[in-house]
Amino acid sequence: MMMKKNNYWGAILLLIVGAAGLIGWLEVRHHQELGKIDNARFILISKQEMKLRLIDYKGNELFSAPVATGKNTGDKEKAGDMRTPEGVFQVADIQKSADWKHDFKDGKGEISGAYGDYFIRLAVPGHKGIGIHGTHLPESIGTRDSEGCIRMNNEDLNRLASLIYPPMTVVITPAAEDEKANCISK
Repeated sequence: MMMKKNNYWGAILLLIVGAAGLIGWLEVRHHQELGKIDNARFILISKQEMKLRLIDYKGNELFSAPVATGKNTGDKEKAGDMRTPEGVFQVADIQKSADWKHDFKDGKGEISGAYGDYFIRLAVPGHKGIGIHGTHLPESIGTRDSEGCIRMNNEDLNRLASLIYPPMTVVITPAAEDEKANCISK
């Protein structure tokens, strides 16, 4: 009976050591493969910090900049709700937008250059027109002042546009007040 018990625990130990070795090998292999991709990176946007970060596959911060997000708290539910979506998305396209105009419905009419030089369109299921773009109001950066998009200073936007590509992953995380609003609306 004692021999069978020792064999049982020995087999369990061998199974654990083997699994740990396999996991270690897979992790090394994964990093080797990602290392072959020069631009293995993602964008992290924190609504709590009002900050955008470009992160590489090792977790190194390659770029960061302050941002503005939607005027209203909570996750985007419908067009026109002035909320920035939360979750995991992808860069769908990087469009030149220097000539685009926008009417902010503030009585000033259409504003040229409202989006800066680029509009980084995000693939947000159920919503069109969400993206990362520049601004004609640099004083709005660091606040909740957009109609749902992520705004950046134009210089920061131009730098970001040179560092990213479709279909790069974009993660947008909520602030505490967004979590509260999300609980109330559901």
